Amino acid sequence: MLTDEQRAQLKSLIKGLDRALVAYSGGIDSTLVLKLARDYLGENAAPAIAVSPSLAQHDLADARQVAQEIGCELVELNSTETEDPRYQVNNPDRCYFCKTNVYDTLITYAGQEGYRWILDGTNADDLGDHRPGLRAAREHGVRSPLQEAKIGKEAIRAYAKELGLTNWDKPANACLSSRIPYGSEVTPGKLGQVEKAELILKTFGFTGHRVRHHDTIARLELVPDQFAKAMDLHEQIVTGLKPLGFLYITLDLGGYQTGSLNKTLKQKEN
Repeated sequence: MLTDEQRAQLKSLIKGLDRALVAYSGGIDSTLVLKLARDYLGENAAPAIAVSPSLAQHDLADARQVAQEIGCELVELNSTETEDPRYQVNNPDRCYFCKTNVYDTLITYAGQEGYRWILDGTNADDLGDHRPGLRAAREHGVRSPLQEAKIGKEAIRAYAKELGLTNWDKPANACLSSRIPYGSEVTPGKLGQVEKAELILKTFGFTGHRVRHHDTIARLELVPDQFAKAMDLHEQIVTGLKPLGFLYITLDLGGYQTGSLNKTLKQKEN
């Protein structure tokens, strides 16, 4: 739970910004920032989401719905990070080039509409993983209220539930490019394969899952207690995913792990 000091710090921080554009993804972190910004700034706060092939359409639909529940009209801005060769080559700093493009897009819009600040949903727990996008945020002067108030994920979910946000327990998510191993080129075709494959699993009732794209192999990361379900539905899963271009459909017995592809970086460091 948030302490009284953290609540007061969030309120003071956001109210002091006058007019702010929230870099919104539909995830719980940026949703909480949006909710608080609307509570404290009213019409002087608005959400903006970057739309590109790396954003799944069902995630965009969810983002629209939650923004509407908060009482906001979602600003949808086309970003072009997937057209950047530095992004496509998919080195470990891919997210830096992505966020640089996204923040450039948001800053241009913010300047046109008179928003003095851009806020994001970075929280205190995000500092422990490989996140080159944070460097881009700092270079663009983006503020991170949750991180500044030293608030982590568990407290964020509890506060979001308290405020009645319907996505308070939504699993952590990331762009579709995060499903492609570093060094393997990011292409619209691969992103489309991943999006369709994950949607198929979602229609089968799986939650908190990832489809990692290893060229002709789809490596499924599922919550371990859903392994048995995957075995029961293995024929339907294979039938659904193979036409997307995958020759082999595998189940990772390690289960679903956020940022699992970053493990290759830690191996190299060791």
